Amino acid sequence: MSTEKPTSHVSLIWNIAEILRGDYKEHEYGDVILPFTVLTRLDSVLVDTKQAVLDIKATPVPSQIKELQYAKATGYPFWNTSNFTLKTLLDDADNLEQNLAYYVQAFAPAAREVMEAYNFYNVIERLDKAGLLYHVLSEFTSAKVNFHPDVVSNNQMGYIFEELIRRFSELSNETAGEHFTPREVISLMVNLLFNPEDDINRLCANGAMASLYDPGSAPAACSPSPPSTSLT
Repeated sequence: MSTEKPTSHVSLIWNIAEILRGDYKEHEYGDVILPFTVLTRLDSVLVDTKQAVLDIKATPVPSQIKELQYAKATGYPFWNTSNFTLKTLLDDADNLEQNLAYYVQAFAPAAREVMEAYNFYNVIERLDKAGLLYHVLSEFTSAKVNFHPDVVSNNQMGYIFEELIRRFSELSNETAGEHFTPREVISLMVNLLFNPEDDINRLCANGAMASLYDPGSAPAACSPSPPSTSLT
């Protein structure tokens, strides 16, 4: 598995967005492509344990016990109990919208809520009315877009998603940094948090002021003398 940033996957997904041209405005592309990217990753992670989950589903045990068994079978705190995978959904093109909605509803609550936060049912309804749903799903389930964890690590998947957000944000005339924190900034923050004495002393030298702000807490700052430079 490559450790490089998976730019090829980003390019392939970006090309899928071109399918939407004419029926969607450019700033709307992300509303379709981002949730399908997430959905494809979830499906790829769960595909190897699909039959094990279905076997558990067929057993006559309480749902609470089944949920524990599902998580053990998948190795993740989420699962999907539908008979479909994204690939097999294509076998019934006439009922694709209905079956895809059912597939999403069959996720564990935490995963389902992620998709619902994207208003995904409205997304697939609009795609279906435009005659694009089958085409888009076909592209995401093609051999070109392989999000299986053996091929794309969690770290690489993060890079893919970040790059897509950046590109779609540019189409929307938004700043990508409004949606995610760049990894270089995260690295700096971690260094400040875990090596506070050395880093803070260095940043606060010569009258400069340094502050580290987390929106969930009060900012940490040092100002040994009136600041001549501000690093926030």
